[in-house]
Amino acid sequence: MSSAEAGVVFHRARSRTLDAFPAEKEGEWKGPFYFILGTDPQFGLMKAWSTGDCDNGGDEWGQEIRLTEQAVQAINKLNPKPKFFVLCGDLIHAMPGVKAVFSGHYHRNAGGSYQNLDMVVSSAIGCQLGLDPHGLRVVVVTADKIVHRYYSLDELSEKGIEDDLMDLIKKK
Repeated sequence: MSSAEAGVVFHRARSRTLDAFPAEKEGEWKGPFYFILGTDPQFGLMKAWSTGDCDNGGDEWGQEIRLTEQAVQAINKLNPKPKFFVLCGDLIHAMPGVKAVFSGHYHRNAGGSYQNLDMVVSSAIGCQLGLDPHGLRVVVVTADKIVHRYYSLDELSEKGIEDDLMDLIKKK
């Protein structure tokens, strides 16, 4: 983005109300802030790259986990604290034991499966490009399975998480 484009973005932000944070603290523009952007932890790539076999391998995540922990520790030491942290890009390279991959960015619910791996795309909190309501996906992970359900923001606020999902959470 050019500085001229950025100026337009900041100009618009000055006169807008932001509902994403509690109104008593963050509802109105109060001046500059910063956030942290982290990208591509890509668990598994470092070993695959070092062995020269990026199509296979990648079953060891130790280096990437240590670096990601280091990133979180560094962010937690910052003063003043950032308003938020965004993590995007490739999160994993290889998927040992992974049964499902969750993503967004398509602004509608979608998905499919390939070789016992489910791909679940959740619609947006914000702008909808399909017929789905603004919402969130609740994902419950047990030792045996992954169960997920998309809720509209209104539905989740008014009714909460349904009993069948809550029962899964309560099991030990």
